[in-house]
Amino acid sequence: MKPRVDINCDLGESFGRFKIGHDDEIMPFITSANIACGFHAGDPVVMAKTVRLAKENGVAVGAHPGFADLTGFGRRYMELSKEEVVNIVLYQVGALEAFARVAGVDLQHVKPHGALYNAAARNEDYTKAIIEAVYALNPRLVIFALAGSRMARMAEEAGLRVAHEVFVDRAYSPDGSLIPRSVAGAVIEDVSLAAKRAVRIVKEKRVAAVDGHDVEFGKVHTICVHGDTLNAVGLARALREALLASRVEIVPVGTFV
Repeated sequence: MKPRVDINCDLGESFGRFKIGHDDEIMPFITSANIACGFHAGDPVVMAKTVRLAKENGVAVGAHPGFADLTGFGRRYMELSKEEVVNIVLYQVGALEAFARVAGVDLQHVKPHGALYNAAARNEDYTKAIIEAVYALNPRLVIFALAGSRMARMAEEAGLRVAHEVFVDRAYSPDGSLIPRSVAGAVIEDVSLAAKRAVRIVKEKRVAAVDGHDVEFGKVHTICVHGDTLNAVGLARALREALLASRVEIVPVGTFV
């Protein structure tokens, strides 16, 4: 059986008159869309439009909840109680689910955004809160988590379907965490290099860390492409071409997790 992987992208991040990302151009190359829910980016009109665009392209729809931080694009940490985290996730995923229902598509997954995603890797209360919210809404939803992370393990232990996520355009620390964007070299802009990393990650379950040693992944289900980066469309195209050429099947993660 051929190896399978999903390609996901953060989309729907425009707001009002401000256009962010390359949603129309990138959608044909991905299989899962993480759609902003209005807190860190997006608005109701953009949410509805992005869900429809995903449906037209046969792309699975997921919610991308984040901190209420439009100015900082959800990339700044916020100190919240466990109850607050539960409720901001419920609020955002519930809103996106409503747009999906109206469009006649099922919600496939939930992927925390930015600082919320990173906080869940460090703060156990945040991890529990996100898992609790997703499970309460629909225990059949897939939750995206950094491959091999505590978030992934705890979500699996709670009975959720988990997509172990990797990043081919981000540098890894030896412990498997992502190098902060503020560090030089944290974002890999060489499209061909990122595509080669993707093939190796899917087939060998490993990637070179910044110190030259390999980080090993027990499971790899989905590859993230950041939709707001300058070369996002080229990267998504290159990933798809390289993976297909290596006989990797590219399908929505909900079909095999």
